[in-house]
Amino acid sequence: MKFQGSQNYVATQDLMLAVNAAITLQRPLLVKGEPGTGKTMLAEEVALALDMPLLQWHIKSTTKAQQGLYEYDAVSRLRDSQLGGVDGNARVQDIRNYIVQGVLWQAFTADRPVALLIDEIDKADIEFPNDLLREIDRMEFYCYETRELIKAKHRPLVFITSNNEKELPDAFLRRCFFHFIKFPEPDTMRRIVDVHFPTLKADLLALAMKTFYDVRSLPGLKKKPSTSELLDWLKLLVAEDIPLEALQSADNKVAVPPLVGALLKNEQDVSLFEKLVMMNQRNR
Repeated sequence: MKFQGSQNYVATQDLMLAVNAAITLQRPLLVKGEPGTGKTMLAEEVALALDMPLLQWHIKSTTKAQQGLYEYDAVSRLRDSQLGGVDGNARVQDIRNYIVQGVLWQAFTADRPVALLIDEIDKADIEFPNDLLREIDRMEFYCYETRELIKAKHRPLVFITSNNEKELPDAFLRRCFFHFIKFPEPDTMRRIVDVHFPTLKADLLALAMKTFYDVRSLPGLKKKPSTSELLDWLKLLVAEDIPLEALQSADNKVAVPPLVGALLKNEQDVSLFEKLVMMNQRNR
């Protein structure tokens, strides 16, 4: 079982090596990189390419590790016991009716190997990764309510993404294979764009790419535009039929690109860019 890329995802050689290393080692693949560089999409495309079902667990600040294993719905059980009735009493007697299986339980008990995405693990509190150490390492956990040990029938292919908002514990990192997705070089970016816009005119792409990387290179930007924002911008340029002249000033000086709101996402960066444009105009 080897990942060799897909038609919808441009994977660099080192990224494919990282995926296949995680498969060989049977370790979770921890993927970091700038937002918008395709970390989540990687899990989706690998699962599709390897013909594996994909289970997704999107982490929030309030997410607890226990939710990935199971939750006991005591409120529903209490309600059913109060409503009574023959059917209700029979249901209440079996506690399994009130166990809500989490994504890890589903992955462990699946009849075939699955891919499991734990997305943006750094959003949760610092204890979240530690609480999953044993389960991810041993591929088993104990359900105290039903007094049963849930063991993985097949070891899932685990993808864990992080935006580096918090440092992850060393003990957790030791159990993962790590890969950092570097921001695409222009040649790789052209291949990515070609997947999404195969009929895009070469001159429009060249000017848009130059503008995009010029914006990214501005010093002091609070948030640099990402791959997904470039794709959004190109979609708008095509939809609005923006002329090439709007992307390039007559003397090649810096100018505010059309629909810049697709690239810059806060007022500080827009203001910084506008100031730079004014400085360039004064120096003409």
